Amino acid sequence: MCTAFVSIEPSSAVPVLLLSVRDEYAGRRWSPPDHHWPGHPAVVGGLDLAAGGTWLAVEPGADPAAACLLNGFGTMAPARGRLSRGELPLTAIRAGGIGHLDLTRYDPFHLVVARSGGARVLSWGGSRLEERELPSGLSVVLNDGLEGAAQDRTTSELVRSLMAARAARFRARFGAAERPRPLPDAGTTEQAWGAWLPIVSGDGLALDDPAALIQRRDFGDGRIWGSSSISLLAFGPAGVRYDFGPAPVGGPAGDGWRRIV
Repeated sequence: MCTAFVSIEPSSAVPVLLLSVRDEYAGRRWSPPDHHWPGHPAVVGGLDLAAGGTWLAVEPGADPAAACLLNGFGTMAPARGRLSRGELPLTAIRAGGIGHLDLTRYDPFHLVVARSGGARVLSWGGSRLEERELPSGLSVVLNDGLEGAAQDRTTSELVRSLMAARAARFRARFGAAERPRPLPDAGTTEQAWGAWLPIVSGDGLALDDPAALIQRRDFGDGRIWGSSSISLLAFGPAGVRYDFGPAPVGGPAGDGWRRIV
C-alpha cells in the first residue's frame, strides 16, 4: 500500500514537494539510496536487492527529476517475458518518459514523475497508459491510482478501506500544517521540513492503526507487511533536496533521517 503525496504551489520558492512512503513485505531486502547504477552515474535511489531496480529514482542537475513507483491493480503481465517494474523510475528520468516501452511486459503500476515545473502520474492497468498532470494543491497517489480513482482498483474491501483512511487523515494533516520550503541550504531534515516532519514520521499513530502512514501488518499469510522507508523531495529553481529515512523514523530531533542530495 505505497502512498505518495504531492504538493504543488507554483508561486512558492519551492513549488513541488513529494512525499513517498514505501510499503513492502519485511523479508524483501533493499539498500539505502546511493549511486547504485554504473550505467546511470548521476542517478541516486534505493536499490531493491531482489530485482535490481528501485521504487524511487532521483537525478539531480540543472533540471532535476524524480520518479516514484507504486504497484497497481489490473491485468498482470504474462509470466514469460515479464520485466521488473523497478526499471521504470530509472527509465522515466533518463529517457524522459516510458511511452516507448512495451508495457504489456510489466505488471500494473502508477508512476509519479516530478520536476520543479510540476508533476504527473502515469498509470498502467494492463491495457492502456493513462497520463495526468497534477493540479495545484495537495494530491495523493495510492495503489488504486490518483485520488484512488484508477480504472483498475483493488477488489479487497480491507485494502481499500486502509488506503482511504490513510489518505483522508494525512491529506487533512498536511493541509492544516504550514507548508515547508526546504531550500537546498535549509540545514537539517528537521529544519528543512518543519511542521511536516512529525506528521511524516507517523504523527503518533500506532503501526496497526487503520489510518497509519507508517504501518506494520500481518494479513494472515505468515508474512509481515509494512512501511520500509520514507522519502521527502523538494524541487525549486535552486535544484532538488532529497531526505530519506528507514521506517519507522522520527523523534524530537528527526532521528533516523539523513539528507541524500
